[in-house]
Amino acid sequence: MTQSLTIALDAMGGDKAPDLVIEGAARFARRNRDVQFLIFGDETAVKPLMDRFPGLADRWQFEHTDVKIDSGARARDAFRARNKRSSMRLALEAVADGRAQASVSAGNTGALMGLSKFILGMVPGIDRPAIVSAMPTLNRGRSVLLDLGANVTCSAENLSQFAVMGAAYASTALDIEEPTVGLLNVGSEDLKGNDIVQEAHRIMKDLPLGSGEYIGFVEGDDIQKGSCDVIVTDGFTGNVALKTTEGLARLIQEYIRRAFRGSIFGMAAYAIGFNRLRMLRKQLDPRLYNGAVLVGLNAISVKSHGGTDALGFANAIGVAMNLYRHHFIDTISQRLEVANAQIIKTQEQVSEVAEGMGDDGTDADTR
Repeated sequence: MTQSLTIALDAMGGDKAPDLVIEGAARFARRNRDVQFLIFGDETAVKPLMDRFPGLADRWQFEHTDVKIDSGARARDAFRARNKRSSMRLALEAVADGRAQASVSAGNTGALMGLSKFILGMVPGIDRPAIVSAMPTLNRGRSVLLDLGANVTCSAENLSQFAVMGAAYASTALDIEEPTVGLLNVGSEDLKGNDIVQEAHRIMKDLPLGSGEYIGFVEGDDIQKGSCDVIVTDGFTGNVALKTTEGLARLIQEYIRRAFRGSIFGMAAYAIGFNRLRMLRKQLDPRLYNGAVLVGLNAISVKSHGGTDALGFANAIGVAMNLYRHHFIDTISQRLEVANAQIIKTQEQVSEVAEGMGDDGTDADTR
């Protein structure tokens, strides 16, 4: 029997809010009749949009607030007294108090991360949350990349925990039974990379990843190749990789458009290959991959791209639904309890080896 689900929506977050939120919720509601919505936003802007969909009146509830967090605000501004009734915060509080099971917002990423961590709390054993999302790849269809910007600098322990959470996301959200996990590096050889990456590599070799498997270092071009199902990196590198991929997809689409519109022969070729080109355009459409998840929290908080449209926002809602239905939070909690014990054990072994070595790298007992 399908679980009943209520999703809280921040109607005021995003470049095209509240239109993209309400239209996206309506699009999703038509296909998923067992999902309800709890919507927070400015009544004067939101209610006229909701009234366009009278057939969904029994599927959503609305709570008014005229406070929203601007896209350019600093993360700490979300905690100021004037923002205590922001649409973003109220949506998260609805999850915390049990009125909703997940939250979706296209608002300020830093504010959403800070408020989600403060209101929803962290899974026991997690030091830092991460942002994870699926990306299109050549060999696997989709792969998971994290962190996408929550943590600019990371320790080896952070990266190891990301591996556990990424594998759990791949198995629940993407239904990959035995996800493979790689650690992003400047080369695939064991000696490449800085000290943090090297230490994370040592930990992840013995890290329990559920049914997943750690395959070692991967390089930047492996992201699009789909050399593995999960790619782990710090938030600085991950965010650069994400934005580069998005920009490359737009570049390819524009080059194709120019090539076929440049002459009558190009237009004829476009007509002949229309179905194939439409399929390519769909594969490169970022809206179909919209919906980044803040993993490591005690509840589900999904970040939609701020510049998406109704289709993209509907896909972000779908990510939230799938994670809840597949018991994502429970899966992470169970796997981390086992994984953290192994992380500590490996770090202790590395420390013991380091203490037994002299400054010149020789064994202290043989000097």
